[in-house]
Amino acid sequence: MDPKPAEASNRHRVVIVGGGAGGLELATKLGDTLGRRGQADITLIERNRTHVWKPKLHEIAAGSMDMSDHEVGYLAQSHWHHFRYRVGEMIGLDRERREVLVAPHLDDEGQEVTPSRAVGYDTLVIAVGSQSNDFGTPGVREHAMRLESAADALRFHQRMVNACMRAHSQSTPLRPEQLHVAIIGAGATGVELAAELHRTTREVVAYGLDRVDPDKDVKVTVVEAAARVLPALPERLSKATETLLRELGVDVLTNAKVAGVEPGLVRLADGRSLPSELIVWAAGVKAPDFLKDLGGLETNRINQLVVRDTLQTTRDDRIYAFGDCAACAWPEANHGKGGFVPPRAQAAHQQASHMLLQIRRQMSGQALRPYHYRDFGSLVSLGEFSTVGSMMGGLIGGSLMIEGLFAKLMYQSLYKMHELALHGWPKVALDTLARLIVRRTEPHVKLH
Repeated sequence: MDPKPAEASNRHRVVIVGGGAGGLELATKLGDTLGRRGQADITLIERNRTHVWKPKLHEIAAGSMDMSDHEVGYLAQSHWHHFRYRVGEMIGLDRERREVLVAPHLDDEGQEVTPSRAVGYDTLVIAVGSQSNDFGTPGVREHAMRLESAADALRFHQRMVNACMRAHSQSTPLRPEQLHVAIIGAGATGVELAAELHRTTREVVAYGLDRVDPDKDVKVTVVEAAARVLPALPERLSKATETLLRELGVDVLTNAKVAGVEPGLVRLADGRSLPSELIVWAAGVKAPDFLKDLGGLETNRINQLVVRDTLQTTRDDRIYAFGDCAACAWPEANHGKGGFVPPRAQAAHQQASHMLLQIRRQMSGQALRPYHYRDFGSLVSLGEFSTVGSMMGGLIGGSLMIEGLFAKLMYQSLYKMHELALHGWPKVALDTLARLIVRRTEPHVKLH
């Protein structure tokens, strides 16, 4: 069992698994209230040491954002906000003993940092997010990169910069796949990465790599199995986005199903092939596989934990789940035909706030309240070129298509809301000012 101070033994134990946008916001809010007042012990279990807002991963991958300026250290955050951070990965659950089973944590050299252990709970909240779904496509695991974590984004960026340097220094002609990027999946992540790469690859080359011609040598292709890019957005915005991508020189292939991925090559089901040095899989979403056999809890076909409208799992009232890893009903979706809350940052933010109230009510013996998702629309950033999206639902009572500067400001405000939830106004204001100053004295693209 994870040790507890003797004086805290009678406190209500809240364990949160997953330090993504929703999990870290909830741990911070609970720590600032229940933890600070000594009413509960709050523990966050997360395998990473630092947090980066997931919608920013494409910017890290492209090099337009320095991760060190935006990452949040879990240990420092827990110290400042009165909760415990325990490094590790959940691998099992003992519902009878009310224990979360955590795997040993190893460093990069294979040395054990923390042993396997069990962490006891009175209330458990699972917020482990989602990952891409390769649908069993051959070669994806072995030969395609993903953007599921900050480490994935950094790996892609380093490979991109190395590819440009390699092309600059070699004396032989470029191979067919060299400096070609294939992005599989034209949802928000794929489209945003393609637009960012158009600018950042040119900026990288501009720093002395003059033997590379970005207009001739660098090629970005977006592959989408659906009939259009951004299939979750209204068709008008989808068409506008595709037009802009094509104007930037991005090749857009729709109705193109991927049959397999090989080293330096993407094979399509219609027989075509795309030579590509860098291949990114950004298609499909599913919850982590370990949830399928987690203590007998109910899951759906993409491994999400099925929850009631109170965000409690269907088979255990003491266990909650929210964010991308939870299947939460949304009766108002599809014009009242029903559906599930979509995997969006705004949903995790809303649910974290709702969970704070739920845990307070549970501890005081009050009846829990149902969660109602408020859809404020979708926004997709196309870097410095544009931002597109739709605003809808409770915000304006209908639906409104937005583009350009206003959409860009709305997109940036989503990140500021997340920062405010973690740090408050004074720190966010100072951090924002510091970034503006630093940006005027350093390259606008990360070069290493």
